[in-house]
Amino acid sequence: MSRPIRILVAKAGLDGHDRGAKVVAAGLRDAGMEVIYTGLHQTPEQIAEAAVQEDVEVVGISSLAGAHMTLFTRVLELLKEAGAGHIMVVGGGIISEDDIVGLEKRGVAKLFGPGTELPVIVDWIVKAVDAQRAEAAKE
Repeated sequence: MSRPIRILVAKAGLDGHDRGAKVVAAGLRDAGMEVIYTGLHQTPEQIAEAAVQEDVEVVGISSLAGAHMTLFTRVLELLKEAGAGHIMVVGGGIISEDDIVGLEKRGVAKLFGPGTELPVIVDWIVKAVDAQRAEAAKE
């Protein structure tokens, strides 16, 4: 990595279970990424605004409360409206296979299920951001 990856980790909606998000945030930080953790009960508007203000390359949303279709989609919409559609959105939590397919069709780059090991998440993000940076350098 030429410069650290900046990633915003967010807990969207009314979901109050943040242990997994904190573990992932710490793992990403330990891997050399700059991590901003928003805390619990963030609205899509707060997440998108923080992503733009913090100039992140990736937004990671944790969702365990079942509102992922609405919350993830709204964050994607708000980022596009803010001219920040280039910010990659990834997520994790309890999400059915059908919903994973639907969210990926809407623009979520990757969804990680419960029990995904930290090295898998780190490796995927590093490769995806490296590819995104290489593409941007061509432009």
